[in-house]
Amino acid sequence: MPSALVFFNELSDAPSKAQRELLTLASRFDRATLAVASEVPQSAQDVVSGYGVDKLLVAPGNDDVFIDHALSALAAAVKQSEADVVLVANDNFNREIAARLAVRLDGAVITDAIDVSADLVVTKDELAGSYSAQAKATNGTLFVTVKPNSIEDAPQPQSQGQQLEVQPLDYEAAATPAIRIVATEAKAVSDRPKLTEARVVVAGGRGVNGDFGPVEDLADALAGAVGASRAATDAGWISHDAQIGQTGVTVSPQLFISAGISGAIQQKAGMQTSKCIIAINKDVDAPVFEIADFGIVGDLAKVLPQAAEEIRRRQA
Repeated sequence: MPSALVFFNELSDAPSKAQRELLTLASRFDRATLAVASEVPQSAQDVVSGYGVDKLLVAPGNDDVFIDHALSALAAAVKQSEADVVLVANDNFNREIAARLAVRLDGAVITDAIDVSADLVVTKDELAGSYSAQAKATNGTLFVTVKPNSIEDAPQPQSQGQQLEVQPLDYEAAATPAIRIVATEAKAVSDRPKLTEARVVVAGGRGVNGDFGPVEDLADALAGAVGASRAATDAGWISHDAQIGQTGVTVSPQLFISAGISGAIQQKAGMQTSKCIIAINKDVDAPVFEIADFGIVGDLAKVLPQAAEEIRRRQA
């Protein structure tokens, strides 16, 4: 039976929901190894051990050579673990390092996966979620980027007497890094979940007319994240970090609420794989209604506050 390697560039005291999903996916294979390109706190090791991971490979981080360090660490982890499949997050950073290493190691890479079977058949979304496909690598190590909210977080107890084996990752850093980080800036801390990992996303578009207050209020009532269309971010109404779509981030939550977004093809590309889509728009002919599970034709400035009020009333 194939073995799996999960790679994280960093791991905080508490693994994120997306990281726990990757660990859950890895637990279905015969042997699961986790490699981290930074120091791992003991509290995180305790959580990891609850997912049936056999071995933890740790490479001390180097903030000055961010990408090269991750590439070197992952390449060494693939060799040291002899894994058949490498599981990483589906963000831009991990897609890049997975693609680079697949080429270097004469392997294969599949992105936007929503499942990987025990015999390495990958199920993935195609054409912004218009249909799904199954694929299998024909040779070499398989690198797979897995979309958040695709795997149910389910810890797997280790066998009796089995303990997590922690080893240093034996690798050689690049002598002359191709890219060096010259400055970093911490982002403002938010109590809301990360947009790409949230189970609920409330997104606003041109129809909010510059006021994201009702969108944020409903998102907070649902413990969800706030997203936006490109029109809203280009107008400066909200940070570009919130942009969902072909030129923004892709989300796949359990519930996606679209408020004042027309639903053009570039917007659909970022949210079409959501499990349930609710669209609110004054234009009955808006394209978003074609993919929505539920549609509300109305003024979002009236609909969103009523929805938030009713949700809080029921929660009380």
